[in-house]
Amino acid sequence: MTTWRSDNEQPHLAVSPGGIWRAVRRGLPLGLLVFGGLILLLLVRLIERPLCGIRRPVTPHITQFVCRNAFRILGIRYTAKGTPMAGPGAVVANHSSWLDIFALNAAKRIYFVSKAEVAAWPGIGWLARATGTVFIQRNRSEARAQIHVFRNRLAAGHKLLFFPEGTSTDGLQVLPFKPTLFAAFFDDALRGNLSIQPVTVNYTAPEGQDPRFYGWWGDMDFGPHLLSTLAAKRQGAVEVVYHPAVQVHDYEDRKMLAKAMETAVRGGLSAHQHP
Repeated sequence: MTTWRSDNEQPHLAVSPGGIWRAVRRGLPLGLLVFGGLILLLLVRLIERPLCGIRRPVTPHITQFVCRNAFRILGIRYTAKGTPMAGPGAVVANHSSWLDIFALNAAKRIYFVSKAEVAAWPGIGWLARATGTVFIQRNRSEARAQIHVFRNRLAAGHKLLFFPEGTSTDGLQVLPFKPTLFAAFFDDALRGNLSIQPVTVNYTAPEGQDPRFYGWWGDMDFGPHLLSTLAAKRQGAVEVVYHPAVQVHDYEDRKMLAKAMETAVRGGLSAHQHP
């Protein structure tokens, strides 16, 4: 995977003494919410897993509760537009920040599809595993095994979320969607009745801050970015736009599907930037 880097300098993440206090005031309840929710989820999963297997009728509600209330604690305004599709299927979205995890889980129960390396990341990896993230190796030799996993998860009623850009950006643009990520959808076992919904995640920076304030990309470390987000004197907003879902079988190949999804997501970002 190629990491995206901006031609412009990344936002300065210095935090004032007053910001430290705000970070503590927000960070403590946020930590209690996230890790308290994680403990509760793991306890419930001890009962849910032997009874329901990969189906998760209860624990996704815990994840959704945590993500909704995370924005309340942070003070970031959250809105959702459009209608999340009903039933199992795939969801594709632009990727700008670690905040995407909260934003995309807040309105609808979904399961992320992520590169295998994320499973080993401290903190984020633990949360990802606990919430049912699908980890994949991005090489052709694993393609058949991945299709098998996707088929089983979709059969269990899951919505699988992909980031087809393959990396995160500063939130001001949408990179070309990688057609290879759509190849699995054209397997004979999936193509016939698979729905896919494009989603745009839009961030509005706090007043007076760099427009890229919430973006997390390149070599930016998670800790300083989290601290600057917690320390913001005024917060901005996040908007999740659900575009109409489509049927995979309506497209001739993965390149046409990838381009259509990219166009929809980019349109949602453009409409936000130029209302």
